Amino acid sequence: MTTVNALSEVAALMGDPARAAMLSLLMDGRAHTASDLALAAGVTAQTASGHLGRMTEANLLAARAQGRNRFYRLASGDVAHAIESLMALAGTRAQPASRSAAWRRDPDLRFCRTCYDHLAGQVGIAVTDSLTQHGHLEPKGSHDWKLTPSGELFCARVGVDLGGARQATTRHFARQCLDWSERRPHISGALGSAIADTFFKRGWAEKLRRGRTVRLTDSGRRALARDFGAAV
Repeated sequence: MTTVNALSEVAALMGDPARAAMLSLLMDGRAHTASDLALAAGVTAQTASGHLGRMTEANLLAARAQGRNRFYRLASGDVAHAIESLMALAGTRAQPASRSAAWRRDPDLRFCRTCYDHLAGQVGIAVTDSLTQHGHLEPKGSHDWKLTPSGELFCARVGVDLGGARQATTRHFARQCLDWSERRPHISGALGSAIADTFFKRGWAEKLRRGRTVRLTDSGRRALARDFGAAV
């Protein structure tokens, strides 16, 4: 059982503004150098090293050395799920006027982005809504999704690698992840990752060079309409 002290320690690590900025950058699913993360947090390299060391020890981050650089990424999808949920919770504090202003400031991020290794934003929600409305996906408890037999057939038809997703035994298969901009759950876990991979491999979506924003291509819009019966 999680102790109060352990919960407090993890919350404090994620709650520091500099560390929160680093975690937010790492939500793009990529590995970043300590220099990139220091720049994102607005701190010196020495300060960033201390922050990164503490988060690595707490299993929030995983580190890998390559040449002269040390690269950091989120330790797991569960860490990403916790961060996205905190973003959604923090967003409820905003007044409607502020929320509208935020939509105007960053509409591309809210339209389609990566949440670690799966799709989020309006596109991620459109995919989730399509699968649930057509009976391919059903809620399983309060935290997970269940893929139905028709969902299995649908995934096979559009090319989602379910075999690879089921081999990922160290993570949830289909997780309900609260979308911070839409305030409703999208699909995360191994299934969410496999769906995102299908979008990228088939040229339906493209990651931008930096950040979490994802561009939905013209063929992606057609695929949403043709295969998912959804429009965004």
